[in-house]
Amino acid sequence: MWQVSKIGVKPRMSAGIVYSEEPVTLVGAGILGENDLDLCLGRAPTLVAADGGVLHCLPKGILPFRIIGDFDSLPADILASLPEENLLRITEQDSTDFDKALRHIEAPLVLGVGFSGARIDHQLACYNALLRHPNRRCVLISDTDIVFLCPPELQLDLEDGQRFSIFPMGPVQGTSKGLRWPIDGLHFAPDGQIGTSNEVVGPVTITADSAKMLLILPRTCLDQVVTALAAQPGSWSAL
Repeated sequence: MWQVSKIGVKPRMSAGIVYSEEPVTLVGAGILGENDLDLCLGRAPTLVAADGGVLHCLPKGILPFRIIGDFDSLPADILASLPEENLLRITEQDSTDFDKALRHIEAPLVLGVGFSGARIDHQLACYNALLRHPNRRCVLISDTDIVFLCPPELQLDLEDGQRFSIFPMGPVQGTSKGLRWPIDGLHFAPDGQIGTSNEVVGPVTITADSAKMLLILPRTCLDQVVTALAAQPGSWSAL
């Protein structure tokens, strides 16, 4: 039988929101590496699945604390076997499963895995959701990279030579220290200036004047990013 993931501080559910004092692992139905779930649970012990993401969990004998979605990605027999108290059904069809799940989780940080690689349109929709819910701190993890919304200010201790890419999802400006090519004075826009393949040359401090700047780093930087985001509580307000 499956074991509910309740490691560490027990999460709770209220008014349709999953509350956790610890970081949360959110698993989607996309491509998942063999060790990806363990990687995330070691850093974010409360497990939530976005709809079909639960299919990655059950073969490992793990039942997520909550499964969130409209459940159109789940076979009927699997859905019928899941405990009703673990389901949070959201029937509207105007948002993706990732969006539905992210906006119903309140935690210091969400580590999202299983949201890349399968379909590019779904992956782009995830980036859209990061901007639509800027008050929900979330790091999306792929097999090679991590992607997250830059907070108003972020300090990172990274190795020199690390790739540090910036992609604007709208007009945005910022400042930087510790990057080979400083961003001060640049006007970023998705149809204009972007910041692909910048490079770390020292301790990084980066700021953004609006919640529209995605940072893309190598997956090997995950622990530094998790530590930095946890240490710097300032974030964007909800839209």
